[in-house]
Amino acid sequence: MSAATLRAGARRRAWWQLGAALALIAIAFLLFAQEEWWQRALSALFPDQRRVLYGRTTLLELAVQHVTIVAASLGVVLAIGVPLGVWLTRPGGREFLPLANNVLAVLQTFPPVAVLALAVPAFGFGMKPTLIALVVYGLLPVARNTIVGLEGVPADALEAARGMGMGPWQRLLRVELPLAAPVMLAGVRVSAVYTIGTATVAPLIGAGGLGVPIIAGLAVSNLAMVIEGAVPVAMLALLVDHAVGTLGRAGVGAEPQGGSRPA
Repeated sequence: MSAATLRAGARRRAWWQLGAALALIAIAFLLFAQEEWWQRALSALFPDQRRVLYGRTTLLELAVQHVTIVAASLGVVLAIGVPLGVWLTRPGGREFLPLANNVLAVLQTFPPVAVLALAVPAFGFGMKPTLIALVVYGLLPVARNTIVGLEGVPADALEAARGMGMGPWQRLLRVELPLAAPVMLAGVRVSAVYTIGTATVAPLIGAGGLGVPIIAGLAVSNLAMVIEGAVPVAMLALLVDHAVGTLGRAGVGAEPQGGSRPA
């Protein structure tokens, strides 16, 4: 059996695994919709608590809010981080690479709550300052892994692309980005998990999400409500991490286009 056949079989299995991972996320949302189950489970764990659920909003609605916040912030992170990483590996931007690395590293050292505190006076309460905080926190892994992935493209692959008559943009789109995609996806994976966890601070400025029962529970020393928000956050982080990791194993972008893979 040829190596190409083995790779194709492994990729098909990985796509099936990705489908299973997405199905698990859908099952998790079905579980979030079962308010009675959560009520019974938390009441059994905390029989002395008269109120074990947040109650003002269903857990499913909070989960949808949380995913919306995470998806919006990740979209902005990808829209900024990937082009930034590409530009910093081109001749016109390479001289700014050390400065960009330092700035991104410093930005990630800021606690999200501190970024929220700085953003609220300028943008008010709600989604805008939340997105700013999450983008600042999630930008480094995506930009850094884009840079690492593009700089790790083998020189012989680039030379083969030049020999085939490809221009700079063709090399980037058809050779460099496909070969760098697994490393870039690893950065997206880290950023997604960061963002899912960090988005729990969003309710501090009225943005909603699964942090609502966590913060409400902490305010009244109600561990049941804290668990109501924390367990779904942990589930989403684990499932999204698994799904993005499976996407990487599926070989997205692993084969360069425009001919056989360079040796």
